[in-house]
Parts: sequence; structure tokens; C-alpha cells
Amino acid sequence: MREQLAQRTDIDIVTALVEVDGGALLDIGCGSGATARLLVERGASVVGVEPDPVQAQRNREAEPLDGLRLTEGRAEALTHKDGSVDGVLFFRSLHHVPAGAMRAALEEAARVVRPGGFIFVLEPSVEGSHTALMKPFHDEHEVRSQAQQALDAAAPLLGERRQYAALQKRRYGSFEEMSARFVSMSFNHFTPEMIDSPPVRRRFDAGRTDDGYVFEQPILIDVFRAA
Repeated sequence: MREQLAQRTDIDIVTALVEVDGGALLDIGCGSGATARLLVERGASVVGVEPDPVQAQRNREAEPLDGLRLTEGRAEALTHKDGSVDGVLFFRSLHHVPAGAMRAALEEAARVVRPGGFIFVLEPSVEGSHTALMKPFHDEHEVRSQAQQALDAAAPLLGERRQYAALQKRRYGSFEEMSARFVSMSFNHFTPEMIDSPPVRRRFDAGRTDDGYVFEQPILIDVFRAA
């Protein structure tokens, strides 16, 4: 049974569940490094690992930050030494690892984390109105399910496991804003034409509120403590 957390942001979730201040951390599938930068602001030293070459090049061109290093690499083939980091984090990235490599990615995390360190995995569930909004152009039901299956299969190797759940909300000012956000993700290769369809428009309009268009996204969090 997962412990239900109050609605909160990713960075608030991770800092509530594990100690990041003073830690040497790996952010796997770091994207633009936005969350990694927030971890640095909270006292961590972070290496972000990004597999997408387009995003990795953008990261190399971004403004540097003391305590943050953004690299190109793959979750299933980390270059770090055994037991060399205090924590490994996957923020919505495990389901982007090829299905056949998810187990290897988790084993790599277990290899590089020191005894007493942690592996933190935050994944979107297959439920929620935001998932339904995406489904006509980006159905992630299978890969998200595979990520949970990989976690269950690898759990005996990863250490003591604690499981949590939370509800987050995604807010957009307009359909165009939502579309632009997905199109900007280099690893997905979306076009506006792929997103702008009657089913997506209907689901988007259903999220209208007085404060923009709001959609619910339940998330699942697993924290492993290495022996």
C-alpha cells in the first residue's frame, strides 16, 4: 500500500523523503536540468545524465552553475564508479528507457549508489485527466506500466523499499501553450499537427476552469535505501 502525500511539487516531494543537502547525486534523464538546478540550490552536488543528443547539446550550451554538471549518457550504461554517489534520481524518466533496458538501468543505479544511499524514482501513473489528454497523440500506458513492472522485478536488488503516491495538477493558459510545450520536447518529435485533433481539443476543453485549463496527474514514488 502506498502512503498518500499531500499535493506538492517534485522538488518538495524529494526533499521531504530523502536528504539531498550535501549529497553527491545523479539525476538520470535530467532533460534541461531544471530539477537538477533546484537540487543544487538545496545544497546538493548534481550530475545530470541526458540520453537525447539534442537536449544534451542544449545543456552544454546552457549557463553553468556551480555544483551542477550536465552530461550525455544512458541510464543502462553509467560511467560512474561503484558506490560513488549518495543518491540516484529518476524524475519521470524510467519509462523513457527502452523496455528491455529498464532492469539494467535500475541495476546500474544500485551499482553506483553507496551503502546507505538512496534510489528515488518518480513516475506518472496511467491514470488522470492529463494522461487522458495526451493519449490520442502520445499513449504512454504501456511504457509506464513496464516501468512499474521493472521496479517490482528489480526491487530485491535495490534495497529497502518505501512507496508513496501524490496528485499533481498541470495547468495551461491555452491549447497553443500546451501544444508548444510538447513540441519543444526534442526526444518526442511531436509536431503541432500531431497534437491538434478533435479528440485532443475536446479533452482539453473539458479542463477549463476560472484559472486556466487544469488536469490531474497522479504520480507514483518509490524510494529504495541501499544496504
